[in-house]
Amino acid sequence: MKTTACIVIAASLFAAPVIAGGNANAGKEKSQVCAGCHGADGNATVGANPRLAGQYESYLYRALTQYKSGARKDLLMGGMVANLSDQDMRDLAAWFSSQDGNTLSVLPEED
Repeated sequence: MKTTACIVIAASLFAAPVIAGGNANAGKEKSQVCAGCHGADGNATVGANPRLAGQYESYLYRALTQYKSGARKDLLMGGMVANLSDQDMRDLAAWFSSQDGNTLSVLPEED
């Protein structure tokens, strides 16, 4: 009985991230506003804007929630995430993490 309980608990720990994850297709639809700075697929071409494509989903989700809570300070991003729901942030994280990152150089900043 104890063995069965341990297996069930262990399995639920591994399943939790999958259950809590976002929907990449829904994230694609929500990502249109992000494209202006981060590129349509998350491969920003301007050095000041981070590339999101291929990042870990958990990292992207955590970053979005931290911008929303104010734990990460950025006026632009704070405003962009202000009206996003938790599911919106999960969906966006799923979309950008599912994209292929590139290794092309970004455009240099103009002085």
